[in-house]
Amino acid sequence: MKSLAQFVKEKRKDANLTQEEFAERAGVALTVIRKIEQGKENLNLEKVNQVVKMFGHILVPVSCKELSLKKEKTQQ
Repeated sequence: MKSLAQFVKEKRKDANLTQEEFAERAGVALTVIRKIEQGKENLNLEKVNQVVKMFGHILVPVSCKELSLKKEKTQQ
């Protein structure tokens, strides 16, 4: 499974865009793109979604409880 950083960087490069060009098209600051591609933590979900929407995706928060339930189901 790809990390968010890998996904965004690969998609941006596939679109033949620099970080600056991509930030402008996504409507976010260049620092947002850099933080995402560097795998930084504590990113603003709204800003991340502005970026991944460019590729037809959206991220939603998942609780720890939901993750543990999914893990239990896959182990059964």
